[in-house]
Amino acid sequence: MAAPMVRGLVGAAAAYSRCPAAAAYSAAYSRCPAAAAYSAAYSAAYSRCPAAAAAYHARPLGLGLGPVSRPLGPDSPDRPERKRFAAAGSASGVAAASLWPGPGELRRLVRHQTDWQPPLHALCARVQAADTQRRQRQRLRQKLIAANMAKMPKMVEEWRREKREAKVKQREEKARRDRLLAEARERFGYSIDPRNAKFQDMVKELEKEEKKKQKLIKRRKNMEAGASEAVMAAATPLNRVLTTQNLE
Repeated sequence: MAAPMVRGLVGAAAAYSRCPAAAAYSAAYSRCPAAAAYSAAYSAAYSRCPAAAAAYHARPLGLGLGPVSRPLGPDSPDRPERKRFAAAGSASGVAAASLWPGPGELRRLVRHQTDWQPPLHALCARVQAADTQRRQRQRLRQKLIAANMAKMPKMVEEWRREKREAKVKQREEKARRDRLLAEARERFGYSIDPRNAKFQDMVKELEKEEKKKQKLIKRRKNMEAGASEAVMAAATPLNRVLTTQNLE
């Protein structure tokens, strides 16, 4: 449907351009002062109209580029004087000396060259510094690996010892739990849940008795050690006398 409409519009435009009356009307309109004044007034009013300015939106190019603003001051590389001198030369009326970059543009060029176009010796120094840092990191890593590998046998042995101790402790805990359950069954005449209050009270009582037994055993050992020291102290002078007699 769109193709016939376009062909009709093109045909109408071509017919209008070949029509003598239309050509005469256009020529008369272009020579009419009132028409020229009306066109100028309409253009000026349209340019000052906020609604007309707000209604105009340029279609984006779809390049993903943000807005770019280029200053056109005396330090701008896109000054119109340069373009005129480049197009017409000395006939443009622009003095060639005024086209040299200003102080601001020179500072910007020097900064750009320093940041993005450093000299060769600076690039070599940068590469050498990066290589030195990389070698230092590699040496530190190798040193850390060697230190960890030297600690590996001891760490493995400690891990195995901890595992053995954990297993022994687990077996002892299981044996203690079974012994307590058997004693509770003996005392109450039936199997009892370890979470029962009676069982917890029995465990506390047995722990107190065990502590008393350990204290008594420790006290007996201390008494026996004291008695043996006293016997040895009393036997020492007698040994000295016997030793002296034997020497004589």
